[in-house]
Amino acid sequence: MTETATAPAGTDTGPVLAADGLPLKRSLRRALRAQKLRALMLIAPLLIFILVTFIAPIADMLFRSVENQIVAETLPRTARAIQDYDPDSGTMPSEAVLAAFTYDLTAASERKLHTRLGTRLNYEYTGVSSLFRKAGRRVDDFGETYRDQFAAVDPAWEEPATWIALMADPDWVAEYRAWTAAGEAAKAARRKFTQAQPLFRLRDGVADVLPETASAYGEFARIAQVEDGDDPAAEDPWAPVYLALYRDLLHVGPGAIAQLGPEAEAMLDAAHDAVEGFETVNLADLYLEADKDWGDPGVWGTIKTFSSAYTPGYFLNAVDLQLTPDGVAAQPEDRQIYIMLFERTLFMSLMIMGSCVLLGYPIAYLLSNLPLRTSNLLMILVLLPFWTSLLVRTSAWKVLLQQQGVINDILVWLGIVSNSGRLILINNQTGTIIAMTHILLPFMILPLYSVMKTIPPSYVRAAKSLGATNWTAFWRVYFPQSVPGIGAGCILVFILAIGYYITPELVGGTSGTFISNRIAYHISSSLNWGLAAALGSILLAVVLILYWAYDKLVGIDNVSLG
Repeated sequence: MTETATAPAGTDTGPVLAADGLPLKRSLRRALRAQKLRALMLIAPLLIFILVTFIAPIADMLFRSVENQIVAETLPRTARAIQDYDPDSGTMPSEAVLAAFTYDLTAASERKLHTRLGTRLNYEYTGVSSLFRKAGRRVDDFGETYRDQFAAVDPAWEEPATWIALMADPDWVAEYRAWTAAGEAAKAARRKFTQAQPLFRLRDGVADVLPETASAYGEFARIAQVEDGDDPAAEDPWAPVYLALYRDLLHVGPGAIAQLGPEAEAMLDAAHDAVEGFETVNLADLYLEADKDWGDPGVWGTIKTFSSAYTPGYFLNAVDLQLTPDGVAAQPEDRQIYIMLFERTLFMSLMIMGSCVLLGYPIAYLLSNLPLRTSNLLMILVLLPFWTSLLVRTSAWKVLLQQQGVINDILVWLGIVSNSGRLILINNQTGTIIAMTHILLPFMILPLYSVMKTIPPSYVRAAKSLGATNWTAFWRVYFPQSVPGIGAGCILVFILAIGYYITPELVGGTSGTFISNRIAYHISSSLNWGLAAALGSILLAVVLILYWAYDKLVGIDNVSLG
């Protein structure tokens, strides 16, 4: 039987204490926490810099590649009403959808947003931009017929005061009049007036009784205040507001009108009785009169398809597909360019990387094995291009590579090519590869040199002393130790090459440009930032996938900068 040792009676078995009297565990945790906080404070500036200049732009790019809020924000009523529309019907949307579109387009036209929206939708369906421009100039008149008929029932309908009494919150009216009086007093006293303007508010219950009218008039009043700087109580409503009133009165009952009070009821009762006999206006005819292309179901189908706040359309366009009302479809053949550009970018980046390895390896080998003074002098020559502007170097290659340039002149003088058979080295892939290899060569030489400098020469001498030939000693002993430098140089050159756009733009022509040139075009010229963001996101994903594949095949641990 085994005896169990027990602590003597009266022995203290409590926690071990530190010098400050606290338990040792707690004291150690506190010390470690303080140490981590000090380390965090040291790296905080760099971390913030990376978040602001690197992570945040990438996150914004990813968001822009799927963001499509311009349609939902510019045409909010239409985005809700058009969801039941079927483009395959071959007809225009219902009168309710067209009415919602009329209110939205009128407001967008007042804010000067309709052309921007048309430009966005034009990326998806050619011709939409011109439709929005034409309709934006005429849509404000689409309710004129109803304005005249309401005025015939009671001329007071043309008075801004009538609309304010019917639609505005009485408390807002009082606040607005007080604000106006205060502004006039400040102006008379030549004092600066900074009091915030009370934004227009609808009266209680009016949106329940006259929903379309309340929505249209409310937007008119707010735009008059904020955008135009006018007094809503002194401005005639837009003509489409009368269209909204007509549509509301057709569907509202007399009992509902009574909820708005006796004054409103007296005004609306006569109009409510008269609207049944009004001359109706077909909105579809008005849009077709503005432009017959409004009758194309594809236009309305595009508005419906892109009415969501987020869309995969940019990413589909980036891989030569498109989002249509019928689903995903291939782009027309004359617009299928992005897959070809991605393939060309990858191919040429790999070619440039390979050229830099072939040219940079012997140079780095020579530099690492020469006496220090000589290698330092030659290293200055390697770094000399960094002292010259990239634009200047690229322009110099443009001069050198042209058919009447220096290189062709030398080849003709040496008799290698005839004068009539001068080589075409510019505005194609050849010119891009030559120029970019020259520009990126130092980024291959420097990692190779730094690694080769650490390889002891005694290893090669030992191999030779054991009977190895020069080639065997190099291939079996020296080269494997230089592989980390090759890996570092290849990654550096490839990542730089895949994102270049200045050099391909200047010397690449139509067949030597990269996908980055198209991204730059969409950012600076076409202003299709969503497509540019999608292309950039795909390019980033391709680089990360290739980096992952390199890590699996070669191992990122084998990459070294010396």
